[in-house]
Amino acid sequence: MGTLPKRKDIPPWVKVPEDLRDPEVFQVQTGLLEAMFGPGGSRIPYIEQVSKAMLELKVLESSNLTEVVVYGNYLYKLRTKWMLQSMAERHRLRQERGMLRLEEAMNALELDPLMK
Repeated sequence: MGTLPKRKDIPPWVKVPEDLRDPEVFQVQTGLLEAMFGPGGSRIPYIEQVSKAMLELKVLESSNLTEVVVYGNYLYKLRTKWMLQSMAERHRLRQERGMLRLEEAMNALELDPLMK
């Protein structure tokens, strides 16, 4: 079961204590957090309100991962976890595609025999 979160501003749609038990947990690359949640987590309150869940972020020591903990009604927390995992994957793929394009452009500039 684990301990209840220490957060003081529990949203009104989260029922205490039943919705705070057995949270859904997943990990996200820390570099993707700003793309997902906005600068300084500015989109978190909106995401919580729309998804009817409560989010908690925990930076994991000695890794580039952050743990995202989702509290709420069983169906809401599963839906929120799925939505956030999909967002993270989308941002990761976009970032990866951008790096591949950059690599291709750099290779074209350096290796093009017509340029010499």
